[in-house]
Formats: sequence, structure tokens, C-alpha cells
Amino acid sequence: MSTPVHKGRLLAVGDIHGCRNALQVILDHVSPRTEDQWIFLGDYIDRGPDSRGVLDTLLDFSGKFPNTVFLRGNHERMLLDYLDSGDRFPYLLNGGLSTLANYGGFTTGIPSAHRHFLEQLVPYHQQDGFIFVHAGLRPEVPLKDQSEHDLLWIRDDFLTSDYSWGDTVVFGHTPQRTPLLQNERIGLDTGAVYGRELTCCEVHTRRFWSASEEFIRPSDA
Repeated sequence: MSTPVHKGRLLAVGDIHGCRNALQVILDHVSPRTEDQWIFLGDYIDRGPDSRGVLDTLLDFSGKFPNTVFLRGNHERMLLDYLDSGDRFPYLLNGGLSTLANYGGFTTGIPSAHRHFLEQLVPYHQQDGFIFVHAGLRPEVPLKDQSEHDLLWIRDDFLTSDYSWGDTVVFGHTPQRTPLLQNERIGLDTGAVYGRELTCCEVHTRRFWSASEEFIRPSDA
């Protein structure tokens, strides 16, 4: 069941992947307000230059705005699986080497506050007629019955389906050159870690802000 309609802005941020500078530019230009609700869509770490710095920034942000929702991405799940099992190869093959380098090359360098943050991430969030999820949803499966694997990893089966869950699905995970703004789909992974941009969207108005390391471009869609 969706929560009541929020009075402030409802802001979602796509995949950050260690791009701390782009994240800070977004936060500076969107100018968070106490009445806003922020949802971060997961994949805060890996591949980019400063995953540790991204987690520091998000922890600081959560202290100032405690109602912020942080979703789990497949990269956070892979790191947690590595920490729990010691099987390093799936994680390292998917961009984890840059993250470990931020912690001195060893998982023992990960602060307890960072690990606690990763363990507390949620699989999805539903609010104001929107479903926020990292990767997408399995068609014809109710939200409560979705598997974690699909929530974190699904691509084509979700992207090519015209199935409606009743709410607009806001997601990341699949990089696109520009935000995907459809009637019941909003895709916000715009490939910041691949030299493109990080995107934040106010989902009610569909205004978005896109930031690279060098510049900010506000746009109304």
C-alpha cells in the first residue's frame, strides 16, 4: 500500500557508482529542503573513483535528512555477499576492485558504519503512486511477491514489457544516455560512471537535473 502523498518534492537519484563529485554537484544544485523526500536507487559503489566518499556523503545526508530512503542495488548485494562468503571473484569481476582500493585494498578497511549502511538498504519503496526499485519488476508478479534477484538484476523482461503495476516504476540499473520518461516508467541510470551524467528527477513534475564532474544542466521534461 502506498504511503500518503508527500507535500514536498519527491526526488529520485540514479546510479552513482563512486562518482562523488557528480553527487555533490547534484545535491548543491537541487538544494535539499526539510519537506522533500529523497529516494536513492542503489549502486552507490564500484567502477567509479570514490565509492568510499560516496558512502560518506550519503551517511552525512541521512543524518541531516533522516527520512531519506536508500535502496539496495546489485552492486551492494555483491559486496555484502563477498563480505559474508569470502567469494571475491564475482564481485571483483563486476567493478569491485576500485571500491576495495578506496579501503586500502582489503575488506577489513571498510568502516562498521559503512557496512551497517549497506546492510540496512531496502529492496523497494512505494509512495505517491510510484514504485522505486533498483532494476525493475517481473511482469505479472505482484510487488510483494517479487524476488530480490529480479528487483536488483532484471533488464529485458522488464524493459520490453507493457505490463502495468498501477503505479509508475522509477528505476536505475540499465544505463541510458538520457532519462527515460514514459507514462509508467522513469529510468534514471544515465551512465555517470561511463563519462556521462548522474541524474536526479522530481518525479511528480518530471523535472530533472543531470551532473557530470564538470557541469550541471537543469531541464524540464
